[in-house]
Amino acid sequence: MTEKTSVRLLLSSGDGPAECRLALCHSVATMEKTAKKLGLSFASDPERADLSANVASAEVTLAGEGAKAFARAWCGTIKWTCQSPFRPNHKRQNWFIGVYELPVSATEAGEFNAEDLRFETLRAGGPGGQHQNKTESAVRVTHVPTGLSVVARDERSQHRNKQIAVQRLQEKLAGLSAEEGARLRKSERLLHHQLERGNPVRCFKGERFKEV
Repeated sequence: MTEKTSVRLLLSSGDGPAECRLALCHSVATMEKTAKKLGLSFASDPERADLSANVASAEVTLAGEGAKAFARAWCGTIKWTCQSPFRPNHKRQNWFIGVYELPVSATEAGEFNAEDLRFETLRAGGPGGQHQNKTESAVRVTHVPTGLSVVARDERSQHRNKQIAVQRLQEKLAGLSAEEGARLRKSERLLHHQLERGNPVRCFKGERFKEV
């Protein structure tokens, strides 16, 4: 099966100096150029044009066929060997950044695809008399990726109950998305300070940031 998905990456210079932040800028630029050559869509936050040696981290979102494999090839420690452009007499020449895959929320902004929903009809029950009890007007909708489900039995119309169920599910997913967002932000803060110096997955050299 052809892989077609989106991936989020966090690029972090950790607590490194300006040289590490510059390495981050170069990495985002190289990643964007390579990704677009492969036909992948690419977006960064901050945008690449706004990146500078003052930016300690950036998020990248990749989408398209092969995005996952492309991202895996970048995950880990990136090493840049270069004389410091900021401190010419500085002896250190090896600068490191980290690249980490971030989870993509299945409930981002409470949105979902129609194919992610499973509908079931059931007897309404409750008040409403014999007519409501004998007809399958109630609707249960399940969001398959998360397993969340809600039931609507407010109306006699199955169509109307379906609309209500979808609306309630969307509200429930939005609440879950907010909780996920808080957890993800905490995770990103932890990753920012977990940079491993050594065992690089990719190495670059010189002011032109040439891969070696």
